[in-house]
Amino acid sequence: MADLKGALIGCGFFAVNQMHGWRDAEGARIVSICDRDPERLRAVGDEFGITRRYLSVDDLFADGGFDFVDIATTVGSHRSLVELAARHGIATICQKPIAPTMEDAEAMVEACAKAGVPFMVHENFRWQSPIRAVKAAIDSGTVGEVFWGRVSFRSGYDVFSGQPYLATGKRFIIEDLGIHALDVARYIFGDATAVTARTRRVNPAIAGEDVATMLLDHEGAITSIVDCSYATRLPIEPFPETLIEVDGSKGTLRLSQGYHLTMHSKDGTKVTNVEPPVLSWAAPPWHNIQESVSRIQQHWVEALRAGREPDTSGLDNLETFALVEASYLSAAEGRTVSLAEVIGRRPSQFSR
Repeated sequence: MADLKGALIGCGFFAVNQMHGWRDAEGARIVSICDRDPERLRAVGDEFGITRRYLSVDDLFADGGFDFVDIATTVGSHRSLVELAARHGIATICQKPIAPTMEDAEAMVEACAKAGVPFMVHENFRWQSPIRAVKAAIDSGTVGEVFWGRVSFRSGYDVFSGQPYLATGKRFIIEDLGIHALDVARYIFGDATAVTARTRRVNPAIAGEDVATMLLDHEGAITSIVDCSYATRLPIEPFPETLIEVDGSKGTLRLSQGYHLTMHSKDGTKVTNVEPPVLSWAAPPWHNIQESVSRIQQHWVEALRAGREPDTSGLDNLETFALVEASYLSAAEGRTVSLAEVIGRRPSQFSR
């Protein structure tokens, strides 16, 4: 079977990881790239040997010759680009957050559904191998029925040096990082029905919040805490590790710093090293993120070939984005917010 051909839109900071992932992917390759910045276009094109380079998305789609598009731009451009791809009948991957507003997100999902094209959000944290190991351990039944959990990402890492635009937005840590942790909470503990959130800005040099704590009520009577910080100074910097705690009726699970997975039950305590591999193009400490990029992109190829909906489809991601919107509303108004307040339409209401 011939390789699927892809086009990448956006050659910025993170897109290089995606290009490496596509080069490693079985069954797909990038044949075209697009960026408004000629220098970034040249740099990525030269590094990965892509000769078809475009400064205009209209020219990219006019020439065609690809089966899917990977949109790696900032959030303000997502809706117009996804809708453009849908009009051309092109399967689409979009960076997170899916959109600036729930209205935009729902419009994007509907556009792809009506066009009959697959749509996936690049929500890669749930594809990290340590997080997959947590899910597999829970599914094994060792800890019994889960009733409480925590997903934590606390760091003092300077994310602004590589992505200076993050310091300028009025919404920061929940929209940029918390969205990953909220998606992990959904993946591990199931969909949430309500959230209570508190935020704070510790760093005076940024516009948005850099600390957030969210209490989630999940279906199935599970309670979880999702906490994120870029203002936390620790003896050993954990970036970019996500730490997880799970309490169940038969035992406990802890994913701790250094990728140690501890399972405790009546049968004893077992500690396993679940550190992800360092891919040939990757380097610590980013190897955890880089591996997940490669894994989610391979998942996209397999889902596209099989004709099935990807795990982090646009439709699924509405539930994650609703948690982001509900968290900001909760923090602003100082109350618990039901997911029903912020998500306009449920999955069954979208045309396919």
